[in-house]
Amino acid sequence: MSVDGEAVDLGLVGDVVHVRPRAIQDLIDAGRIPVVATVAPDDNGQVLNVNADTAASALAVALKADKLVVLTDVEGLYRDWPASEEIITEITASELAALLPDLASGMVPKMEACLRAVRGGLNRATVIDGRVPHALLLEIFTNAGMGTMVVADKENIDD
Repeated sequence: MSVDGEAVDLGLVGDVVHVRPRAIQDLIDAGRIPVVATVAPDDNGQVLNVNADTAASALAVALKADKLVVLTDVEGLYRDWPASEEIITEITASELAALLPDLASGMVPKMEACLRAVRGGLNRATVIDGRVPHALLLEIFTNAGMGTMVVADKENIDD
């Protein structure tokens, strides 16, 4: 992988194959806030780095969460980056899937995580700007929300 034109070694990288949410659910049930390191063993016990957005999405689906919130350092998904600074405030899973091949590389894992979460059964998944003071509170406790919200396709909602 390269960042700003320079090669970066990410080490051994894996993807989420299975989630065992029991320990996390036990912590939540006990009123604790779990902190999850996104490393996981492969079949041979080798520890692999897992993308945090991917891991969060898989965990949210396994826990049957209502919503996934992904924090980043941009306002949300831009409609036509870099030609436009217009943010897409809401997008369906199918619309997002069609846009994915053309997204800027930094947004791909975040938007793929949102897509996986919604297709995995969550009501919605949102990408918000973590640089904004109280962004998470504004997203959770206001009707307006912020960032880009991914929702299930209409035909899936009506079923």
